[in-house]
Amino acid sequence: MSELTTIARPYAKAAFEFAVDKGAVDAWNEMLFFVGEVAKNEQVAQFLSSSASAEKQAETMIQICAEQLNEYGQNLVKVMAENGRLVALPAVAQLFAAFKADYDKEIDVDVVSATELAAAQQEKLAAALEKRFARKVKLNCSVDNSVVGGLVIRAGDTVIDGSISGKLSRLATTLQS
Repeated sequence: MSELTTIARPYAKAAFEFAVDKGAVDAWNEMLFFVGEVAKNEQVAQFLSSSASAEKQAETMIQICAEQLNEYGQNLVKVMAENGRLVALPAVAQLFAAFKADYDKEIDVDVVSATELAAAQQEKLAAALEKRFARKVKLNCSVDNSVVGGLVIRAGDTVIDGSISGKLSRLATTLQS
């Protein structure tokens, strides 16, 4: 996967910079999401990694995506096909979405708790996290009984483990040292 990310990064960056220049970041995000999902399809993925000509691959992707691709999106597909990189389309879409989130000053935060959080708790948590990260926060809440109590919060590379099971684990490690 990291190899595809390395391949996809320059395409995603170029597409993002172009979208910012044209003021069409949301449209490009939707377009790349659609193309990325099409490229994930098992049959399409097989075709893209086959020995079919670059021209045939680009033509087929453009036909499949039809109205979802504007002329610039079609050009991106053609360039990626010429370079044999169409298999990286899902990674391009994912990186583009990350660039967009950073541009929009948004962050996805995964919150795991022992019980379901009430709406008021989610609002209070979101407000505190927005203050800490200086970004708009989108909470993805889930329930895991193994947490026992408290919360485990993951935002990008940051993990805040305020769970009882995490505290017990740290205590056990300290006692064993």
